[in-house]
Amino acid sequence: MLNYIEEVYKKVKIEEGKKAIENILITLYLKEGISTKELARNNLLPIPVVAAIKKEFIKKGLVIQDRGTRLTIDGRQFVEDSLGFKNINSDLYMRLLMDPWKEYGEIIEIKEELQEIFDNRPQADVTIDQSKSSIDTSLKRAILSLKNHNLVGKRILCLGDDDLVSVALCFLLKKLFNNTVHHKTKITIMDIDKRIIDYINNIAIKEALPIKCEYVDFRMPLATNFRNQFDCFYTDPPYTLEGMNLFLSRGIEALKGGSGLTIYFSYAHKSPDFQLAMQKCFSSMGLIVSEVMARFNIYEGASIIGNTGQMIVLKTSNITKALIKTPYMGALYTGELKETIRSYRCNQCGVITKVGRSEKTNNIETLKLKGCYKCNCQVFKLIHRKNEFVKQRMSIEEE
Repeated sequence: MLNYIEEVYKKVKIEEGKKAIENILITLYLKEGISTKELARNNLLPIPVVAAIKKEFIKKGLVIQDRGTRLTIDGRQFVEDSLGFKNINSDLYMRLLMDPWKEYGEIIEIKEELQEIFDNRPQADVTIDQSKSSIDTSLKRAILSLKNHNLVGKRILCLGDDDLVSVALCFLLKKLFNNTVHHKTKITIMDIDKRIIDYINNIAIKEALPIKCEYVDFRMPLATNFRNQFDCFYTDPPYTLEGMNLFLSRGIEALKGGSGLTIYFSYAHKSPDFQLAMQKCFSSMGLIVSEVMARFNIYEGASIIGNTGQMIVLKTSNITKALIKTPYMGALYTGELKETIRSYRCNQCGVITKVGRSEKTNNIETLKLKGCYKCNCQVFKLIHRKNEFVKQRMSIEEE
């Protein structure tokens, strides 16, 4: 089938990119008989731009002006077959578009189906800045991709996925396609944690999910076969400027290119000075901040960031580029820049154990699993915490 999106883009060459043209067709598929004015408002585009796009689609026989703007039979076939919307539950899709955070019955059902999967996740490895998000958070992230038409028929990348966003995406897709697996969408996970890779692989096999897991160390440049492949990506990187820049750079290299592509960037709430430094990095990469949602992410046991984090939706432009393209050998994780040594007292025998990156026990989760070396008790109380700067954080200019 012809790539009508590409052909229309060559004619109109809008700055918003090919994604904006595709979204016009999706809107027409979901809202039959919509006016040009409403079509423009729905897609945040000027009316003359939408009129020009519509004109090109009419020429190609995909759109007709009849009691509003409608898709022809060929237009509907293109959206269903090429964009992946065939047999979709349009009613649920529209309800989620109109009110994405409402607790619909279908959303409650997905949470119930995910409960056991999330409960059995591997323990968070704080040495690589992992902290588990709640089911609500991971599912909200998935719904966010639907809200931006980045879910159905897309190639989606998760840069690290201890939060199981990939699984939430697939369960949302199954609900949208009446509990059938939607293989038009492809989801790839890149992670350095083999426990996460093995766990998600097993779920994907059991549930027949369209997920592929890859072991990748982001300190090294992406392999050629991973570049320019994806429509959007999710990342919840280490909460350092170095980690942020590295993960975003690798993700940008993985995107298909062009303007209007979406990055779902989860991050801790930071001070104004730190956020200014973040925005300078975004600008250096040619990224636009499209939306900032405070307290969007809820984490289990991440008390150091108040158990919450923000969701920053970034968009690419025609000048988007990776800030880091070569191998990266500097400090990356929080513990490499500022080490925290915690002292825990055993509730049973009183023995004190130090926990930290440079200690025999790296984190409290490991200590609880192993138990007290003297009495095997698995209950401990934090009695002291000390922060030590390990390495000087490099400036933005040095990066």
